[in-house]
Amino acid sequence: MTTTITRSLPRLVDGVDESLRHAIPEGICRTFRVMPYAHHEGHVLVAAADAEDSITEHVVAERLDRPVVLVRHTVNEITEVIDQAYPPVEAEVETAEERKARTQMAQMLTRSGLVTSEQLQRAMLEYSRTGDPLGDILVSHEAISEDVLVAALSEMHQMQRVGLTDFEPDYDLARRLPEQMARRLQALPVAEAGDTLLVAVARPLSSDDAAAVEDAVGQPVRELLANRTDLDELIQRVHSAHYADVATTFLLEYYPEQSAHVVVSPAQKAVLIVGAIALAMLAVIFPMGVAIGITAFFAIVYTFVSVYKFQLTLNALGTHLETDVTDEEIAALDERTLPIYTILVPLYKEAGIVPRLVRDINALDYPRTRLDVKLLCEEDDLDTIDKIREMQLPPHFHLVVVPDSQPKTKPKACNYGLQLASGKYCVIFDAEDRPDPDQLKKALIAFEHSPDNIACVQAKLNHFNQDQNMLTSWFANEYSMHFELILPAMGAASSPIPLGGTSNHFKTQVLRELGAWDPFNVTEDADLGIRLHRDGYRTAMIDSTTLEEANSNVGNWIRQRSRWNKGYFQTWLVHMRHPFSLLKETGFKGFMSFNLTMGAAFVLLINPIFWALTTIYLVSSWTFIEEIYPAPIFYLASILLFVANFVFIYLNVAGSLQRGEFGLTRTAMLSPLYWGLMSYAAWKGFIQLFTNPFYWEKTEHGLDEG
Repeated sequence: MTTTITRSLPRLVDGVDESLRHAIPEGICRTFRVMPYAHHEGHVLVAAADAEDSITEHVVAERLDRPVVLVRHTVNEITEVIDQAYPPVEAEVETAEERKARTQMAQMLTRSGLVTSEQLQRAMLEYSRTGDPLGDILVSHEAISEDVLVAALSEMHQMQRVGLTDFEPDYDLARRLPEQMARRLQALPVAEAGDTLLVAVARPLSSDDAAAVEDAVGQPVRELLANRTDLDELIQRVHSAHYADVATTFLLEYYPEQSAHVVVSPAQKAVLIVGAIALAMLAVIFPMGVAIGITAFFAIVYTFVSVYKFQLTLNALGTHLETDVTDEEIAALDERTLPIYTILVPLYKEAGIVPRLVRDINALDYPRTRLDVKLLCEEDDLDTIDKIREMQLPPHFHLVVVPDSQPKTKPKACNYGLQLASGKYCVIFDAEDRPDPDQLKKALIAFEHSPDNIACVQAKLNHFNQDQNMLTSWFANEYSMHFELILPAMGAASSPIPLGGTSNHFKTQVLRELGAWDPFNVTEDADLGIRLHRDGYRTAMIDSTTLEEANSNVGNWIRQRSRWNKGYFQTWLVHMRHPFSLLKETGFKGFMSFNLTMGAAFVLLINPIFWALTTIYLVSSWTFIEEIYPAPIFYLASILLFVANFVFIYLNVAGSLQRGEFGLTRTAMLSPLYWGLMSYAAWKGFIQLFTNPFYWEKTEHGLDEG
């Protein structure tokens, strides 16, 4: 309902009703030039610059959830009362030029029938929250294509366009603009016209940026508008050799002692060889003593590992050790101030899962115009690359093609993508991940509320197909234990946290300075968590969950788990190259925690040996087995037989109870069988450590499309 000011209606000059002063958010007030100011005969009177606009009326009525009357007032009158209710911050208030450009864009697209009134309304509402360009908002929600927006910008700014789909660049010419500037400004030299350099740009450059480009190339520049996706891929092609080199060699060159490119260091080889010779000589002289000593050592290791995990569980059970982020804090975020957030998604032979991946990322509660999604594909994975191109995704999705080279690992792909990241923060998601919609905002608030040395925020992981079969139930029990109890307890104790493979959020600059991920380590996440800790940084846990697909196929599960164990062995060997340095940097508690978590992977190798000894003794009553278990060791081993298995079962039950997954607890009673699978996978990974250390065992995703 609309009207003009009459004497029968309350007047804006009489003041704004206090109950209405903040009834509509500031962004909507300024974008639509409206201000509710009085109640009248069951209606809310709303001052409006355009009282005839149906979109404005709909937006205001929806926000107030009451009948409204739009009353025509001048722009100056409305701006004055808005400024009184919301004192303006200069950087956040739309300038006259920006408003003119937005209005021109809206009129151009609606008059030509390219967008509907409903699409424009949704885009205007998002603009009122974020202040991002209206055209980019429409493209991110696929109301219009990037090509349509480029055409509109070309007409508005009277700029020539250039097509780059099949363009073959002059690489020397293209590299005249430094890579960092080309990536930051989304600009690339494409040709010369006399003394002028023609530069393709995704959006018109500001006067300062245009001057910076001219200074960098040393000649006058003329801008040509280009499709942002095409330009992004062209910049990657021009600089791909540089990105590939950095992705593979940066850590190796700057922090060689932290790289797993050498499985066992020369010093470690010497210690192992000398130790093996000494043990062999002692075995010849004191065979029974050596056998008893080895048995005692393994029993003690078992005891420490079991007690440590049990203690962590008790510390976390029934508590809330994660960094708290409330719904009120999320609601209070000003989306105009949200930073760009980079999402790295490594993909390999996963064309079938891409549509679901896109759906789940678009479901995140974060402005799409502030997302920088890198879909990392290997060069030889043509099916996935073709699928992404076929979908014609909006430009917040970036196809990143990683050149085919060794090692062909997830961390190398992530290192490659990190160089292209424009976000202040970045996060890893796997292809099948389904993160909580508010996870990015929770991580952002956690960073803001945490000390400066918090460089990583780890979300919890669990599974969406936990009820598919016994294997997926065991897997979900294990994840509940690990992410609901053990990692929060380690974080609370400031111990080094072996990160999960996904949903870890980083400060991008810190990650780059550390050399990011080790491309030679096949469990790069755990290794990075230790390196962060050694460099003085810490990891915080947040109460947000990402659901993954649990492996429902035993062969697929073993491939994944053997890779994980191989990576744990790599990580332990790397950080134990200089144990005294590790002790100094992590402290005694951190040093012990590292060895009882990463080193615990070696315990899985011992299990089959003890199981075999027990079976042989029960079948044959071989006296030798009795002799290597003198009374103290026998009692310790007997206690461990019951206590360690109890602890393992208890941990799985406790994790599921902590998460509230009561239906999974019954499967935990059979988890010793799961331990057998873990030992098999550990031996496979251990053998590969020496036969094929950098081979990435591919895990198939999309086996359950639920």
